[in-house]
Amino acid sequence: MVEMIERLLAFLDEDLGSGDVTSESTVPTGTKAQAVIVAKDDGVVAGCGEASMLFDHFMLEYDFKKRDGERISDGEVLAEISGDARSILKVERLVLNLISRLSGVATLTDYYVSICKPCGVEIMATRKTTPGFRVFEKKAVEIGGGLRHRDGLYDGVLIKDNHLALVGLNEAIKQAKSKNHGLPVEVEVTTPEDAVKAVRLGADIIMLDNFTPDDAKGAVETLEKEGLRGQVIIELSGGINRDTVADYARAGADRISLGSLTTDARWLDYSLQILG
Repeated sequence: MVEMIERLLAFLDEDLGSGDVTSESTVPTGTKAQAVIVAKDDGVVAGCGEASMLFDHFMLEYDFKKRDGERISDGEVLAEISGDARSILKVERLVLNLISRLSGVATLTDYYVSICKPCGVEIMATRKTTPGFRVFEKKAVEIGGGLRHRDGLYDGVLIKDNHLALVGLNEAIKQAKSKNHGLPVEVEVTTPEDAVKAVRLGADIIMLDNFTPDDAKGAVETLEKEGLRGQVIIELSGGINRDTVADYARAGADRISLGSLTTDARWLDYSLQILG
């Protein structure tokens, strides 16, 4: 909790700098105000927890009408705020940026989850996140119904093409399995043959990278024919978007990882309005 508020205050410092010269020169000290945050889009709410921390820090009173994970419609009030007017104006932009960005990620994730869940396929985020903002964006993915995948390079082994360019598949899997006790070993493959080989070498997860939906389905069927399907988690990644995700969801994999959850999410529009 302490670390989180410190991050948020660092973000605020970027905006505040030496002070809010406009509010300090126009709004008398001690002025009280009431305000509302209103949605201007439909979507899934996220970022309320972070906004609450900022409101608490500046001793503002607030009442959220929606919680993280709930749906909101254009024109609905997300929150009512009251307290020191200068403090409300001080945090206004950061709060709006947070809830707009995180609600956008949660909303896009919710869309992909709604398509894939009927097929039993999980949606996962990647490390394609805004520098310094990963913890917030990953949380927003979870709010939207997705999963985190790796949080960083430290909590899961993912042997990718650049690793394999330096070390062969056999040696890479052997070393990863022997030196990372307790961590799952995932291997990126580009052919059904390499998928079979990776599973036989002990990979816990295989990532079918940039396969077409038909090719992905074929790779899954190949693993089934070899009697290996039950030994491995199959992940699809690369080239998957709104138009193609339904086809990929029917390919027989266990999960789909999407960098677009964070790179393509459109911000939900919110506004803060002072009532007086």
